[in-house]
Amino acid sequence: MATLLRMPEVAANATHATLQAWARNEGDAVAVGDCIAEIETDKAVVELNADTAGVLGRRLVAAGQDVEVGAPIGVLLVNGETGVDVDALIAAAGGAPASQAEAPAETAPPAAIDVAGGNTTQAARVFASPLARRLAAQRGLDLAALRGSGPNGRIVKRDVEQAAAVPAPASAPPVAPQAQANTPATAAFTEIPHSNMRRTIARRLGESKSTIPHFYLTADCRMERLLALRAEINATAPRKISVNDFVVRAVAVALREVPAANVGWTDAAMRQYHQADIAVAVSTDAGLITPIVRAADQKPLSRISEEIADLAARARASQLRPEEYQGGSFSVSNLGMFGVSEFSAIINPPQAAILAVGATQAVPVVEDGALRAGQVMRCTLSVDHRAIDGALAAQWLAAFKRLLENPLAMLI
Repeated sequence: MATLLRMPEVAANATHATLQAWARNEGDAVAVGDCIAEIETDKAVVELNADTAGVLGRRLVAAGQDVEVGAPIGVLLVNGETGVDVDALIAAAGGAPASQAEAPAETAPPAAIDVAGGNTTQAARVFASPLARRLAAQRGLDLAALRGSGPNGRIVKRDVEQAAAVPAPASAPPVAPQAQANTPATAAFTEIPHSNMRRTIARRLGESKSTIPHFYLTADCRMERLLALRAEINATAPRKISVNDFVVRAVAVALREVPAANVGWTDAAMRQYHQADIAVAVSTDAGLITPIVRAADQKPLSRISEEIADLAARARASQLRPEEYQGGSFSVSNLGMFGVSEFSAIINPPQAAILAVGATQAVPVVEDGALRAGQVMRCTLSVDHRAIDGALAAQWLAAFKRLLENPLAMLI
């Protein structure tokens, strides 16, 4: 019996997702577990895999189209099944009407009449997704001049975005009327449509900054011992350990030592987390994502280093699974590799804190009344005052600073 393929809820609380590309054409056989389509969420691209075997009978939406979660996107037929009334199947399931479906690729283009010769010729038809047509109209682009990268050469959203990003060839400026000679010119710009990830970042962080009572604590951490230990480890270890690996381990151990700081805020209750799940900020071409090192307080430094490298690589390739970036009890954002000395980060709710890590720098320090050069890293803790009070935040930051300055303690 024919079944409807529906847009899955690939991310918690998601209402829409984008069908980025079809992996199967109409009429293709599908085995259990085969990838049918690629779905773009606000954080990653995931595969829609077949739960049952059959034949892809019809694709109901075009590649590049935003679709509501739960809406029909395709029809899967039993092998040998024919004569299925797709429109009736969709109507019976309460889905979208057939008028919103993707037009079959083999539909013949309309005929145009050559009045002079009395002959009919086939008018050129441009195959494009509804979203691509809308974006092209907004940007004044001629779809006929674009080359499609979708199935069967269909023009999809990314084709329009790439064309819009290419500056138009320069032409001689028109002569302005004398009366407008003193009118200031509008600066040239290119509009880049927001990705799902960028929209989510804007919404969540906007809500965080406007609704969470942030306060900030800063500590200067002496790094001589940690840098010496790191150099000693990396001299023989098969895998190089980064300063950020030490930071994540120190954050996790400090949360274990001060469990009252390992909390999250919800309107109904305070969440007391039972393990230190550390979200590590990773920059990608599409935006910021925070994959999570689970139970980092229970893992050795080498394992933390390995997981961070793997998560970061797959984050940049949009290959993370939802459970790998959803949740977490605390976040770390490190901009030290860019030479940033200090900054303040925005809390990622429902977490109650995030640590912003700057660069390790050589600065003058005073020891026993004498001035000498020291290696110092400045860290700023952003805290949700609803969940963590100032004294508790200071207690946690002191534990973190002690662990960094005495790194062997975090490895035991």
